[in-house]
Amino acid sequence: MPSHMQMPEEPMVPARGRPQARRPERTGVPVWVFIVTLVFCLAAGGLAGYFFPKGEEIAYLQGKVAITDEELDSIVGSYLVDGKPHEITARQALEATASLESQRNEDGSYPMPSAETVLNVARNQLLQRAVADEGIEVSEEQIEAYRQQVFGSEDVATLAANYSMTEDQFHQMLAEGAAVEQLYEKVTGAGAKVGGEASVPELPPLPAEGEQDTPTSEYGAYIVGLLGENWDTTTDTWANHDNPYYDAMADDVFSIEGATYDQAMEAYYVAYEVGSEANAEGLEAWDAYMTELLASAQVTIAEMVQ
Repeated sequence: MPSHMQMPEEPMVPARGRPQARRPERTGVPVWVFIVTLVFCLAAGGLAGYFFPKGEEIAYLQGKVAITDEELDSIVGSYLVDGKPHEITARQALEATASLESQRNEDGSYPMPSAETVLNVARNQLLQRAVADEGIEVSEEQIEAYRQQVFGSEDVATLAANYSMTEDQFHQMLAEGAAVEQLYEKVTGAGAKVGGEASVPELPPLPAEGEQDTPTSEYGAYIVGLLGENWDTTTDTWANHDNPYYDAMADDVFSIEGATYDQAMEAYYVAYEVGSEANAEGLEAWDAYMTELLASAQVTIAEMVQ
């Protein structure tokens, strides 16, 4: 009897509302988000398809905890889309998380890919098919920008080594992540990135000691940058009053040439609220898209000995 599991459908929605009045701490990006090519961070949405422990029409590699070099191209899973099967090999499953060399056991064997890993490969391939269907392509410049955005480093060799990947694997991971980010933006139209964080602005730089109340052009430019079309840079005043920034800062006196740190933080709080709401709306749209995309997928995973 096949076993049926439905993935959780509760979206991970970023917190709404104004943040506490303190400088938020910056945190690192979870490793697992990128090991699975960012895709199944799945900012929201679950896979409502079915999962079978093994298949009857395809010869699956099963009943093992370790496999040999000769078995790397054996099938460990497959998924069915529109009646057409797509096979997943042990090699593909293992290389989805790290290089083969880093996973080789002392006796020359490799660990049998886990069901979770095989499922992630199936999910990733399904989403990359959606990327292709949307005609999304990423340039080397976009991949480099994505790497900087996520990792803040240009040292590809070190980054790849940190994740036990080859440089080619790491580059492919970045390319797929950048493509999914574009798909997310296209689906949501919210200007947010996968994971729901990019709409939140960068914090203003901390002032020098004793200079918190001193207006500077740096903070003035920061505020005007957040205000965007709501600020008329030619007259250096409000372009309109119908926006949340004006509601919060109408009584503040500042210009592009001078604003205080506290004023910059006030603008940041407004931008944080606006961005969080956009992210939440984007996650809801992404959830609906992913549910529709994956609901009919049937994934078959080989059994392994525990």
